[in-house]
Amino acid sequence: MVNNSYKRKKHYMKEIRTNNHVKGIMYIIAAAIGFSFMTFFVKLSGDLPTMQKVFFRNAVALVIAALTMIKNKDRFYVAKGNRFDILMRCVFGTSGVIANFYAIGRLDLSDANMLNKLSPFFAIILSIPILKEKPTKTDVWATIIAFIGALFIIRPSGTNLQLIPALSGLYGGFGAGTAYVFVRKLGKKGEKTAIIVLCFSLFSCLVSLPALIFDYHHMEPKQLIFLILAGLSAAVGQFGITSAYKCAPAKDISVFDYTQVLFAALWGILFLGEIPVTLSIIGYIIIIGVAVFRWHKARKESNLQ
Repeated sequence: MVNNSYKRKKHYMKEIRTNNHVKGIMYIIAAAIGFSFMTFFVKLSGDLPTMQKVFFRNAVALVIAALTMIKNKDRFYVAKGNRFDILMRCVFGTSGVIANFYAIGRLDLSDANMLNKLSPFFAIILSIPILKEKPTKTDVWATIIAFIGALFIIRPSGTNLQLIPALSGLYGGFGAGTAYVFVRKLGKKGEKTAIIVLCFSLFSCLVSLPALIFDYHHMEPKQLIFLILAGLSAAVGQFGITSAYKCAPAKDISVFDYTQVLFAALWGILFLGEIPVTLSIIGYIIIIGVAVFRWHKARKESNLQ
């Protein structure tokens, strides 16, 4: 009788984990769609200054984060021991967004998104000094191979007119990866997600505000709508990512975040007439392939424990 009860309980817990795993995948794919639309709407907003785009994208996120805190009755307070980490998250996150938006305006959507998706590999490197985490051999080789794949997208040469935007996109991935490491560090210290998002959005708005004031470009109504939609799409992405990692461990679902590149490529092909060049496609295959391999190996090792 006791044995049957134990089996039922074990089966019930397994069902819960399976359901949460499915929910996590659905949330992270929703986040990928959100972020891909963010880059799409930023591209559609035209030749507006990068800092103007950054301001409006983060202003929408700031309002949503503030409303979330008001709804949850959270107090705006950052513990003294967390303030430096919050600042670093804001500095690298903001500079990464600026670099990413600059790249989006000058590269194909799929290229800009793929370079930004190098962030997990940058996070592996930065986790060594910041979190004192030792990467596995798989992590080291995956990072090396991913950066080899990035070279197919960046294509460094004296004749490549897109070299500077590509390097900017690469820094966007670095900024995002470094910011994620500090977010993880803050999470370990118990800092609330809404506070982290609010601080980042507020910091980004304050950094981009002077450029907006002194170099404001008149926007057509449709351009303003596109930037608002970019902000809303980014909010969907942020909340989707947060919900995903609450449902399931990163090692189980993080690889599905790379669907963002596929969605971005689809929007580029369907609406912008952007066809990725062969070398870029090779780069996508290498980076996504090594990410899938790393994810599969991590899951396999976890199941053996």
